[in-house]
Amino acid sequence: MSSYPLTGSRRRLLTHSLKVAGLALAISVAWTQPAAAQAYPNKPIKLIAPFAAGGAADTVARILVPKLSEALGQPIIIDNRAGASGAIGSAFVAAAPADGYTLLINLGPPHQTVQFFTKGVKYDPVKDFTPIAQVATAPQVMVVPASSPFKSVTDFTAAAKAPKSLAYATSGSGSSQHLAGLLMAHNYKLSLTHVGYRGGAPALTDVLGAQTDAGILVLSNVLPYIQSGKLRALGLVENHRSKSAPNIPTLAESGLTGFSVPDTWVGVMGPVGLPPAIVQRLHAGISKTLRNPDVRAQLQQAGYDVVETTPAQFGKQLADSTEIYRSIVNNSGITPE
Repeated sequence: MSSYPLTGSRRRLLTHSLKVAGLALAISVAWTQPAAAQAYPNKPIKLIAPFAAGGAADTVARILVPKLSEALGQPIIIDNRAGASGAIGSAFVAAAPADGYTLLINLGPPHQTVQFFTKGVKYDPVKDFTPIAQVATAPQVMVVPASSPFKSVTDFTAAAKAPKSLAYATSGSGSSQHLAGLLMAHNYKLSLTHVGYRGGAPALTDVLGAQTDAGILVLSNVLPYIQSGKLRALGLVENHRSKSAPNIPTLAESGLTGFSVPDTWVGVMGPVGLPPAIVQRLHAGISKTLRNPDVRAQLQQAGYDVVETTPAQFGKQLADSTEIYRSIVNNSGITPE
């Protein structure tokens, strides 16, 4: 078999042929790659809010979504799947494919505590989810009617001793409000009766009407009544003051030394096993959205303190606060029903 030397023209022809073959192979590989391997996101994202429209998760979602959709380059559809204290929507996300197209916006502690109060919850609030980003906290405050004889939390606790019992209103069982009352009763040996309502609005109405001795409610809902003198703030239940009302002290500062419950957070999660690249893409989009001045202003006006965390920090908070809540519930002798 004879051989021919590669002349300039033949060399150029061979080089061109190799380039064409390489390009054809690259196109073939890209064409055959599954959709999941292509750039994320490439279709609309569904964001599950496991409570009714107007609730904390839904409110924050509707503030975030317009700018977050722009940051990610895809529509985001808010899907309210309410029921069972958030368990229906959360279970739906826990069972969804870990592809980044079904996400959960939820709040704690209901996300972590529903299992302590309700039988049959099918998911673990920590192990069955991938934390993406905490976006805000919702401060909670203990208040009494203006006509109340209790001028301070010390007055309140002094009166809440057996055989006398005092009642406190909250937006429902398993809320941070409820857990704050349980912790207060346990730590200070108080006789407190929890009156859980179906939301903060009816609870607030009864506190304003002095139908209960006190209320532990979302600060943003009661702040106008504190400012107008219709309610008296005894203190925030968290271990820090709120950015939206820095003049209101914590309960720990007001006489209950060392008292606090974890922050009531609002955050975004996905099913367990969400790929790190997708987590980082979503986290970057959320961080960009939270730095938008209009978004921050809307959240603050709605009563939320903006918070940015890494996925790892959010995951640690989920795990740590779940154990704190578990301890509070166990010490109170509550079992799932």
